[in-house]
Amino acid sequence: MRKLMMSFFATLVLVSAVSGAEDGVFLTAEEAGPDYAIQGEYSGEIKIDDQAIKLGFQVIALGDHKFDGVAYPGGLPGDGWNGDEKFRASGSTTDGETKIKADGHGYAILKDGQASVFSESGEARGTLKKVERKSPTLDAKPPEGAVVLFDGKSADAFKNGMLTMTDLLAADCETKDKFGDHQLHIEFRTPFRPAARGQERGNSGVYVQGRYECQVLDSFGLEGENNECGGIYSIARPKVNACFPPLTWQTYDMDFKAAVFEGDKKVRNARVTIRQNGILIHDDLELTHGTPGKNPEAAGPDVIYLQGHGNPVVYRNIWVVKK
Repeated sequence: MRKLMMSFFATLVLVSAVSGAEDGVFLTAEEAGPDYAIQGEYSGEIKIDDQAIKLGFQVIALGDHKFDGVAYPGGLPGDGWNGDEKFRASGSTTDGETKIKADGHGYAILKDGQASVFSESGEARGTLKKVERKSPTLDAKPPEGAVVLFDGKSADAFKNGMLTMTDLLAADCETKDKFGDHQLHIEFRTPFRPAARGQERGNSGVYVQGRYECQVLDSFGLEGENNECGGIYSIARPKVNACFPPLTWQTYDMDFKAAVFEGDKKVRNARVTIRQNGILIHDDLELTHGTPGKNPEAAGPDVIYLQGHGNPVVYRNIWVVKK
């Protein structure tokens, strides 16, 4: 019976994926169209006044062949950018040519996996190549003694867990087990929704102890706020927006220390260190209060909760090391 139910859920999600594409929600790169092929990260060197400068460039699809762009002197976030200076741009595809312009800083022509960069006057400055970064902890194997919550074979460790073939659908599911101090590894993938904006762009969340939400969202190329991917909702924005493009598998690696209570009184706040895609986004962050959406702060261990929000966000390779 269980295998029959899992097959039913998998079929249900696949049907949703087909109808979702018609509504501008894409679950695979193959169905996502030409704008997805342009969206992504580009990296290389350009020359300004005969000086070679490493440059990272992120291109964000907005639907209807329109794009935003962000240029990062020094390299991409987490790969050379100093976290300070950046330049925003915008553009579109017209007659087969995609041009993205940053006022006062020139423009780029995107074609065949490259971004050719020009000055305002049209002087060639260099070419950036499209790159596809992977998290260094992607597919990390659970160490000896770890509690494996999801390995693609069974959703038995979760209440309301639903399989999409070998992935776990974020459907307001929580673990049956409860955890105190622990390390958590989890991998996630957001859908491609180019016409959506803000919280409608693949919204989910990983709730540590069901009490503290680390946001999951397609925030690729955005500012990196506390309600965007990597943010601890209502508490802290990430040190850097470490998001990869949608439909890319991403990772969270969390080291969590639970709050300490004496009776009903909290005497020490919880703390967490988080790396997204191997990039440090929270360093021993003090969690001054619980975040809304699930369980209030309290003494004792609690669940890991994956928020649904009705978006086809999927998870895989989830394991915990208890401390």
